[in-house]
Amino acid sequence: MNIHWTLKPFQDLTLEELYEILHLRNDVFVVEQKCNYLDIDGKDLKSMHLQGRVNNELVAYVRILPPGLSYDEPSIGRVLNARSVRRQGVGQALMHKAIAETIALHGKRTIKIGAQLYLKRFYESFGFVQCSEPYLEDEIPHIKMILTP
Repeated sequence: MNIHWTLKPFQDLTLEELYEILHLRNDVFVVEQKCNYLDIDGKDLKSMHLQGRVNNELVAYVRILPPGLSYDEPSIGRVLNARSVRRQGVGQALMHKAIAETIALHGKRTIKIGAQLYLKRFYESFGFVQCSEPYLEDEIPHIKMILTP
């Protein structure tokens, strides 16, 4: 699968890109996961937005948060891929790209994430390790994890 990646600050997103990102985030996190939460949390404005597109369709996305926005460390959040590309390696490609871009932006420093507990093994496959006890966020079990590149 040929994925075209783009990384942009919020201010450089077109209205169409922003609409597609918010639509996909709502499709996955609100509708698919049946999670009633406020997706637009103010952090997008200071984040970098990594988009993966196939045939100009948004199929993968993360936001890269600078140190001090969610944690003392840089962070990767809102990790998702479209249902149409699941089980095709897109999630792995997305995380490899997100980690590389986070290092390019913030240097070789610890990256911290808040991960849904059921995805622990997925994140461990990239070198992340659990650094907190499980906690509930929006009624979904989560853990904090760190990666030291």
